[in-house]
Amino acid sequence: MIIKPIIEGHLIKRYKRFLADVRLTESQEIITAHCPNSGAMLGLLQEKSPVILSLSSNPNRKYPYTLQAIQIDQTWVGVNTSLPNELVAVSLDNQEIPELKGYADIRREVKYGLNSRVDFLLTAADKPPCYVEVKNVHLKRHQMAEFPDCVTARGTKHLGELTTLVKQGQRCMMVYVVQRDDCQGFQVAADLDPAYAKASVVATAADVERVILTYSLQVQSDRERNLKFLNISRVTL
Repeated sequence: MIIKPIIEGHLIKRYKRFLADVRLTESQEIITAHCPNSGAMLGLLQEKSPVILSLSSNPNRKYPYTLQAIQIDQTWVGVNTSLPNELVAVSLDNQEIPELKGYADIRREVKYGLNSRVDFLLTAADKPPCYVEVKNVHLKRHQMAEFPDCVTARGTKHLGELTTLVKQGQRCMMVYVVQRDDCQGFQVAADLDPAYAKASVVATAADVERVILTYSLQVQSDRERNLKFLNISRVTL
């Protein structure tokens, strides 16, 4: 996946969860960008950190700039929590996830459980349906990618609903998309959300499958500055 063109700047501050002030590199103008991330963004909010923005052409948007990535210790970290679903959609279309190959029909945002929508529902004539939930991972501690970076009641609810479906005979999978390439493994951040960690243990014991996809974010220097997402590794747990 490629985001283009991109605008570069430096972070001033992130506030009100969905806003970030940024000083643009080229013009030195200070703008307010939409920050598409409701998490705590632990370790990613250092003042003056290099950032990458995209710019919408929609004249009706109040904040046309969107924060896409922050550079920490020379590593670009994706912070847009809506992108993992698009990255997984591309992988599914290209049959790049071995455990999910062979599904003819891929539907998104399908209602399930108690007033929830699953990110993907995969069906095929010769396979059982598979419910797929996708989560964004940007936190790194002690060389490990971790999820979540704060309490996520919604995430815990999703794990519980997938566990219920598996016990009813359905196939379910969690896909964690790590938007950085400087981690040595993945684990649940039990100290940041004990309820999610407990639900994860229960889900694993019930045979909810889990796949971790790691992406490297690279800034391409060409006629138009681009941000490219490269799928560099995958781990099945």
